[in-house]
Amino acid sequence: MKKAIVTGGAGFIGSHMVDLLLKKGFSVIVLDNFSGGHKKNIKHHVNNKRLKIIKLDIRNLKTNENFFKKIDYVFHFAGIGDIVPSIEKPSEYMDVNVQGTVKVLEASRLNNVKKFVYAASASCYGLNAKKINEKEKIRLEHPYALSKYLGEMAVLHWNKVYNLPINVIRIFNAYGPRVRTTGAYGAVFGVFFKQKLSRKPLTIVGNGKQTRDFIFVTDVVEAFFKAAKTNSVGEIFNLGNGKPIQIKYLANLIGGKKIFLPDRPGEPRKSEANIKKIRSKLNWYPKVNFDDGVKIMLQNINDWKKAPLWTKKKIKIATRKWFKILK
Repeated sequence: MKKAIVTGGAGFIGSHMVDLLLKKGFSVIVLDNFSGGHKKNIKHHVNNKRLKIIKLDIRNLKTNENFFKKIDYVFHFAGIGDIVPSIEKPSEYMDVNVQGTVKVLEASRLNNVKKFVYAASASCYGLNAKKINEKEKIRLEHPYALSKYLGEMAVLHWNKVYNLPINVIRIFNAYGPRVRTTGAYGAVFGVFFKQKLSRKPLTIVGNGKQTRDFIFVTDVVEAFFKAAKTNSVGEIFNLGNGKPIQIKYLANLIGGKKIFLPDRPGEPRKSEANIKKIRSKLNWYPKVNFDDGVKIMLQNINDWKKAPLWTKKKIKIATRKWFKILK
């Protein structure tokens, strides 16, 4: 039986990775400190003897942990994912997303893990308005982007220096069931769904014509699995749908009144992934179209009942330092 470790395995994407691995017959170890992830995301597997859950902050991971022995794949999702708060807490982002990643890399290296797949971020491309391929210039606009990119550099370095078999996937805009419902101001789906449940207007940044390359979470984890199985090593892959969607279009699918907020500096007007490489090298392609993905989420909209309600005033307070620093 093959074995895998999923860091951040109780989080949004990580919990779907756990679903896929168990479905494929793997024995799975989840590492999560539950600061962002929730046990409810994997509670449907609670009686599965092939799943082991370890509460652990990756910064406290020891390289000689027994549970890293004889592991085939490590899928590294653990980290801080909220973008806006990174302006206020840059050192914490560096600590978790960079030093935490190094801890996982070292445990993987010293225990001869067969493949390490890193969840990188397309935020490394910054304000680039072109259709982006993997060789595009790196433009880091905020500490979150910096921390994820430095983590990526560490992963590539461990491959070059220590010959650790790795692949890197730069995720564009992942969405789907279990996307974060609590915490800091951030993910557009969580913000919009709570506003709809509360019969409040949807808060659209700018004119709503900015685009994001949304990719459904089950398509995301299929790509990660293929990146682990492939014989290719040391590769960087863009992961998106390749079909950018306007935020205003998303708001129209959800329905309800809308209000418009000032544009935020440091955020791209357009985000579009060139996915030729991942399609050709991994034989991967997105299966869930955007409209269907949103419908699936709306069927579970009550999951956002306990999410924070972000009003125009609260958003202004939450992004005050963002506007002050990123001019």
